[in-house]
Amino acid sequence: MSSNDRVIIFDTTLRDGEQSPGASMTKEEKLRIAKALERLRVDVIEAGFAIASPGDFEAVKAIADSIKDSTVCSLSRAMDADIDRAAEALAGANSGRIHTFIATSPIHMQYKLRMQPDQVVEQAVRAVKRARNLCEDVEFSCEDAGRSEIDFLCRIIEAAIDAGARTINIPDTVGYAIPHQYAETIRQLLQRIPNADKAVFSVHCHNDLGLAVANSLAAVAVGARQVECTINGLGERAGNAALEEIVMAIKTRQDVLGVYTNIDTPHILSTSRMVSGITGFPVQPNKAIVGANAFAHESGIHQDGVLKHRETYEIMSAQSVGWNTNKMVLGKHSGRNAFRTRLDELGIQLGSEAELNAAFARFKELADKKHEIFDEDLQALVSDTLGEEAPEHFKLVYLEVASKTGEVPQAKLVLSIDGVEQGSSAEGSGPVDATFKAIEALAGSESTLQLYSVNAITQGTDSQGEVTVRLEKGGRIVNGNGADTDIVVASAKAYLNALNLMQAGVRKAHPQVADV
Repeated sequence: MSSNDRVIIFDTTLRDGEQSPGASMTKEEKLRIAKALERLRVDVIEAGFAIASPGDFEAVKAIADSIKDSTVCSLSRAMDADIDRAAEALAGANSGRIHTFIATSPIHMQYKLRMQPDQVVEQAVRAVKRARNLCEDVEFSCEDAGRSEIDFLCRIIEAAIDAGARTINIPDTVGYAIPHQYAETIRQLLQRIPNADKAVFSVHCHNDLGLAVANSLAAVAVGARQVECTINGLGERAGNAALEEIVMAIKTRQDVLGVYTNIDTPHILSTSRMVSGITGFPVQPNKAIVGANAFAHESGIHQDGVLKHRETYEIMSAQSVGWNTNKMVLGKHSGRNAFRTRLDELGIQLGSEAELNAAFARFKELADKKHEIFDEDLQALVSDTLGEEAPEHFKLVYLEVASKTGEVPQAKLVLSIDGVEQGSSAEGSGPVDATFKAIEALAGSESTLQLYSVNAITQGTDSQGEVTVRLEKGGRIVNGNGADTDIVVASAKAYLNALNLMQAGVRKAHPQVADV
């Protein structure tokens, strides 16, 4: 295949994905994911929205300074201050891109921008020219293109390309498109815009109708050559097109699509688990490619067929996306070298010897509770270890829970609050409810519990339970995570983690400035 047949994978997990309520990440967490995306050989990493907050700027800058093999991108509105801030954050990038956008649909121009179409074109051109003077690689997006008029799209895109944009993005911002209709829009744009051959046409689809991947692939089939997507389909509302589904569909159905990507697919699963662990958004078992059941066969007919010839019921191998590529299982007799080696194989990079030592100590502690330590355990263990670097205002010292048939469950605990130990007890409808009430009796956070989720990290009764707790207070949402072989202890850890994040302000509520 020629270079014209390559589909550029543009990952926006760190920007659009972060706009999922509760999914905001620290600079360190963003950098970990960015390095995993680089290892995955993602072409473009949208690291954030530099002007949105000082934290976003620092994250984009840190990623731009660290990533060498992928292009690092920052989003900006079609405004001078946004563009200048993006360029400043990307100054140290080996390969940088400014991604600027403006709304183009009648409803957005009239009610949000309060601008006439001529004014929108003028501002778009001015923004692209300013960005091009600061950065050679400029992408222009027509926000809400899915509901924009085709004649106006042709006009503004032609002007943006003339101004210097070399990637043109046609986002289905509100997930309104249907595959055949969206493909026809892309086809017309490519045919009608005189200078369309001077730019790569890109798509960015939201999943409100469950069609983000289908719409993206339909666009690729008619000539789009960049797909904007996220790990696990993370994103605002119902999310974005899932990177793993886009990539594996292209790889599996080359006979129909006739294109390829540069993604190193065996790293898909480890990257998925990392993003899930950091954001606290678990992957459902029946999720395509990376779900626990994606390559499981329950039916006897299916099992018999797979045993005789795998391709009878599997259209791709589990190993091709990272399942069971390494059979080494760690245990309490495993040493530091085996531990470090497996982390490297999973794409987990610890920044210092101190972090490695802390993670190894937790590994040994876990190995005393579990006979076998699996990759999923290591992902959760490292996330817990790195999470401890955040200021711990609240820390669990002791927990005792009593739950008997016919009696009200009770919890007694001791917390260290800024180094001072305090005790509390409470009753609840269950052991977890009692534990949370005992914690709140000391913390007095006045936050609202929005989500309590439990996920078994591996199979078996000795599996670690991974708990996600989402708290809201004053419009700010945080996710707390905790893992332990005791599910009540994991729940307490997750609740305290959320309280610490709320207390320290480590995770900033992401400004909902744009939804490209």
